[in-house]
Formats: sequence, structure tokens, C-alpha cells
Amino acid sequence: MNTKTIHSTKENLQVLFEDNHLLIVNKRPGDIVQGDKTGDIPLVEVGKAYIADKYDKPGAVYLGVAHRLDRPTSGVIIFARTSKALTRLNKLFADRETKKIYWAVVKNDPPNKKGTLVHFLKRNPKQNKSYANIKEVPDSKRAVLHYEILKKLDNFTALQIELETGRHHQIRAQLSSINCPIKGDLKYGSDRSNKDGSIHLHARKITFVHPVKKEEITITAPVPSDNVWKSISKQ
Repeated sequence: MNTKTIHSTKENLQVLFEDNHLLIVNKRPGDIVQGDKTGDIPLVEVGKAYIADKYDKPGAVYLGVAHRLDRPTSGVIIFARTSKALTRLNKLFADRETKKIYWAVVKNDPPNKKGTLVHFLKRNPKQNKSYANIKEVPDSKRAVLHYEILKKLDNFTALQIELETGRHHQIRAQLSSINCPIKGDLKYGSDRSNKDGSIHLHARKITFVHPVKKEEITITAPVPSDNVWKSISKQ
């Protein structure tokens, strides 16, 4: 990470939706969702500070983490403001009752304009990396995604991806396995890193049933403000 990385703070937090039950934000590349060994301030704590400040709440603020995004990835993150909402959100994600759309900028074209990828992912915890296998191997998990070409760029191709399963580094590993590494993703085969340490993978949209109000809502996250993303979002 270099000094050009802008992290989320309570002052610049990109809030996409909030009510008494949920806080939904647009995660910047480089933000961590939950605390890790780096000791950097995680997005969940930024969200708590934002709520405490905005609503002048004394004492501890509750904010539950329902799902995550990889640190170099950007896009929609849903937090629960009550334990009841978190329990119901956890069930929605576990039962795959959310529709998640991602945008990815990749090197090389996929085999077809649209298609489905099915692999068996095996995670290597020491490397913090997942390996995509065509056939099932011990300790692997089935991973399914659907892709279609969104836009052809000068040196890259933009894809829209719908996740059917949610595995560790799933999109990164599966696209790499078909020789379409994500721009900036050195770990999965990109030639070079992005200057800000990001990768060009963005959780663009999520559709789900509100855990308390029971209404279906769709949240769309604006892309980061670099020229490659801008050229895609203008289409």
C-alpha cells in the first residue's frame, strides 16, 4: 500500500443506505472489513464511529458484520445495526438468498461472451490463496459463477459476474484459472500491481430482502474514481 490509498473514515464514509436496522456502505479498496494482524482500523469500527457521531450515541455502538470483501476489492458491504438483523442477514447469506453482482477488469477475453465457470476451490491458508481445480479434490469446495462481457477496453476486458457460491477468493481464483487474471491482482497472475494496491474487482450490486421490513431492496455501489472504472461506468 502506498500513500495514495484513501481509507474510509467516519467523515468520508460512503453510505449507500441506512435505517434503524442496517448500515450499507461502499468499501474503498484498501479498507479491511474486520480487524486483522495489521492493526489497521477496520471498516466496522469506522461504521460504529460514524453512527456514534451522527446520532450522538453515548456508550458502545452495535454493528454486526454479515459478510466480507477482500482488502484490495471495493464495493457494497452490509452491516447490521441490531443482533436480530445480523442473525437474519447471516441466514440470508448462508442460504444464498442474496443476488450479488460484481464487475471485474481482466486481462484477456474469456472463452465466450457469456458463460458459467464451475471449479472446486482448495484453500491454502499459509499462502492465503485458493486454487481452482476442474475436478473435486480433498478438502475442496464447489464454486460456481456466471460471467458476461460488459465492455471491451483498449488493453483489458470488463466482465459482469454473478456469484452463485461465496468461496474464499472465488472470483479471483476462477478467472485466473481461465487465463483472465484481474487487473492489479499479482497473487492470481496479473503482470503488475495497481499503484494504490487495489485490484479491479468491485462488488457492484446486491439484492436481498430486508431482514426486518421484509421488502426487497437493491443497492448499487459507485465504482472507484480511476479512469479505467470511469470508462466502464459511462457505458
